[in-house]
Amino acid sequence: MQEVTIRREDPEIELLAPAGSAGSLAAAIRYGADAVYMGGTRFGARAYAENPDEDGLLSAIDFCHLYGKKLYLTVNTLLKEKELNRDLESYLRPYYERGVDAVLVQDLGVLSFLKRTFPDLPLHISTQMTVASSWGAALAKKLGAVRLVLPRELSLPEIARIHQEADIEVETFVHGALCYCYSGQCLMSSMIGGRSGNRGRCAQPCRLPYNGKHLLNCKDLCTLDLLPAIRAAGVFSLKIEGRMKSPLYTGGVVEVYRKYLDRILAGEEENYRVEEADRDWLLDLFDRGGFTDGYYRRHNGKDMIYTGEKPKVRQVNEIRRKALEEELASEAPALAISGHCRILPGEPIRLTVSDGRASACVTGMLADSAQSRPVAAEKIEERLRRTGQTPFVFDELRVETKDAFVPMGAVNELRRQALEALEKEILHGYRRIS
Repeated sequence: MQEVTIRREDPEIELLAPAGSAGSLAAAIRYGADAVYMGGTRFGARAYAENPDEDGLLSAIDFCHLYGKKLYLTVNTLLKEKELNRDLESYLRPYYERGVDAVLVQDLGVLSFLKRTFPDLPLHISTQMTVASSWGAALAKKLGAVRLVLPRELSLPEIARIHQEADIEVETFVHGALCYCYSGQCLMSSMIGGRSGNRGRCAQPCRLPYNGKHLLNCKDLCTLDLLPAIRAAGVFSLKIEGRMKSPLYTGGVVEVYRKYLDRILAGEEENYRVEEADRDWLLDLFDRGGFTDGYYRRHNGKDMIYTGEKPKVRQVNEIRRKALEEELASEAPALAISGHCRILPGEPIRLTVSDGRASACVTGMLADSAQSRPVAAEKIEERLRRTGQTPFVFDELRVETKDAFVPMGAVNELRRQALEALEKEILHGYRRIS
């Protein structure tokens, strides 16, 4: 059974994935994202994603925390005065209490409001606020932000300067769509069709043909080759764009970036090389006329635009695609736990379980003395390992028993109660009390 790695400490560099749906969320966690960003039913910059309702988003927060990951909530549109004063606090409070890890904001009024209302809630400055200098970064920190999502238009030297001069976490986009306009400043959709990107409803008119060519249509960003340089510039969070994309896309892109990020973290930067098969696989997942490395090493350029010429013909890796589809359709990855079960005559049966972050201990009925055949440790272990639809699987399990008898139904119930208690204990650590 596939397992998900639980990182016991915050990562040295964070891989941040989009979660525009429950399926994309599961795919991101399965393939190695350290965190996801997700919108709710209001105030997010992707109003047309499959954003969950309140119950769905609360479940998503729990899902991430159960797997040791983080969820950042997008509140990155411009709010109307009545929304700020009447709706925002009640909308966010359930997620705040559930333990959402941070909120992304574009609106300075929202930033100020949230800092007053939820003082201990981490706040990230969205790229749509267009903070593109060390002075702006210092001001963002003074206003209460802990992270700055930089505009896509900055170069590596500019990013490095912000990192060096401003004591704030830096996040940049490493893969996905590029806007033709300066990040967060486009009014084209609003002017042409009344759908404002600053209200989460961009119609993407830049993707349409003009005079027979896609003159404003940027290629997608791909920075696999630049990951060591991006790390050296001081970027902490590597952000993948794509909340409108499928779980297949999310899982595939996260898997590839996880592979190369892990190589860097393992100290393989000197011999760092991107395999062409992985580059082609990313194009298989989504191709808008090829890739660009964006503004990291240039100011602009015609080769950043897909004008409408057909991309080169290549053989799509259908075997890899089918394997990913099948894995995504399989059961959720398991969380490895350890357990110790004690069943001795005259004592309550006991099971202690732990995932390394939290532990739980439950007891059951009194065990009887065996009249003829004591229950075998192997049989008890076999029953305990039937973790079924829970997210857990025993990696280590020790059964201590001697000359005891207990019904197998009682062992099943002990396991059920222990795993429920462990899940509750894990999630309790993330809760906030208003």
